[in-house]
Amino acid sequence: MSLRIPQISFDDSDQLAALCKAGGDSLRLNVLRALASDSFGVLELAQIFATGQSGISHHLKVLTQAGLLATRREGNAIFYRRALPQPDSLGGKLHAALLDEVDQLSLPLDVQARIGAVHAQRSAASEDFFARMAGSFQARQDLIAGLPQYRDSVVALLDALNVSADSTALEVGPGDGSFLPELAHRFAQVVAVDNSPAMLELARSRCERDALGNVELKLADALQDECPSADCVVLNMVLHHLAAPGEALKQLARLVNVGGSLLITELCSHNQSWAREACGDLWLGFEQDDLARWADAAGLTPGESLYIGLKNGFQIQARYFSRPAPDSRLTHR
Repeated sequence: MSLRIPQISFDDSDQLAALCKAGGDSLRLNVLRALASDSFGVLELAQIFATGQSGISHHLKVLTQAGLLATRREGNAIFYRRALPQPDSLGGKLHAALLDEVDQLSLPLDVQARIGAVHAQRSAASEDFFARMAGSFQARQDLIAGLPQYRDSVVALLDALNVSADSTALEVGPGDGSFLPELAHRFAQVVAVDNSPAMLELARSRCERDALGNVELKLADALQDECPSADCVVLNMVLHHLAAPGEALKQLARLVNVGGSLLITELCSHNQSWAREACGDLWLGFEQDDLARWADAAGLTPGESLYIGLKNGFQIQARYFSRPAPDSRLTHR
């Protein structure tokens, strides 16, 4: 007489074990910390943690298999970011708790310095592009999404804000200044900030041509230099040119007055890698969850969103986020 051996499934426990294993290594915990508001490619992470590519690839594989990281292809490169915890799924609460603890860590100073070096490399590439291509900027921008293709949607969001007559606006990266007339007609005072002298001259020409007397142009880096706060901060097709968009949102949110709004127009995630060379894009658009997650980390709450599909296959997301009073944010959570 033969005995039947029951088949035991370890699927659920294996999944939890993989999550625990992934969090059981100090380097992997530091990788998760570094990815709190950024995404990096394998070579960048190897540079940041002074580790060989094969070694960092192994750690990324463990984290990804445990569901702690998500991947996204950017042209020929694969970038890693933190996966969002799903509280109702197996291991979701453990996942969320692990990230909460990780975010209390301070990265070693040498790691922070190398992250800064990676960001500097990205920024230098973007600044070099705009210095060289200012004269053909609009034509290149039109290859993907020119302002006329999304102007009405952004204006609709602006008008829905019902701004008061004495409200102020700040546009970061105004390009050739095409959107400044819309802001000048709706706000008492507008400041436009750009770190490219060539692009700022284009915006200046626009202001002079349209007699925009309430617009002040400022040569500055909104992420590093002193900038005025405003009731409405506007970024039109800017984030995908920034080295660390998640961290940038945190800094830009500080420029939004309490009760004010951050208005963002951005490309949705796409796979058109030619945009890097043709338009100086550092990122191939963003997932909707990316902007929502970064905005939440910056203390902002979501408002209206509009999505515009273009004939060339690209999609634009126009969204605004508000900065509530600190106590009201806690109340609504």
